[in-house]
Amino acid sequence: MSEELIVRHGSPTLAGLKTGSLFSCACPDGAELCRTLRSWNRRLAPKGVRALGLRLLKGRALIYVYRPARLARDLERAEVRALLADRGYPTDATACVRTLCQRLRRTEEFPHEIGLFLSYPPEDVRGFIENRAGGFKCVGCWKVYGDAAAARALFGKYSHCTRVYCDRYARGVPLERLTVAG
Repeated sequence: MSEELIVRHGSPTLAGLKTGSLFSCACPDGAELCRTLRSWNRRLAPKGVRALGLRLLKGRALIYVYRPARLARDLERAEVRALLADRGYPTDATACVRTLCQRLRRTEEFPHEIGLFLSYPPEDVRGFIENRAGGFKCVGCWKVYGDAAAARALFGKYSHCTRVYCDRYARGVPLERLTVAG
């Protein structure tokens, strides 16, 4: 599994702009996945970033790159806690990640609350759930039900960050130097 994947799909998280990023990639070998994740984690943990394999299914791995300390803060917000509690999640951030992982491994469908683990605004996650993915104001990295102007600005930041990080990585800047401590 290429290191370039984490740069292409996780730049906003590596840069500290968002809590987590999620991507799927080809992975015919579970042992290879474990080796790759261990390598990434050895290098990223000192910067406060962790990579976790959430699911391996039909030759594809679902990778979650996140900042555990920031996730813990995100999950403390009252609206986030309420959304997760409604879906049977515990209150501890580590236990929440474990619960999410278990849910992803039990079914091929995504639990809609996954957006809360990716810095999506709670109002947008709630809107997606309540409107069954319809009636949104705009779409970018996620479907927006709340502040469309703020979301578009974030989408632009994330896109710009990804372009810059991919360019710097292509020029030889290592993953550790691209990752902001936090």
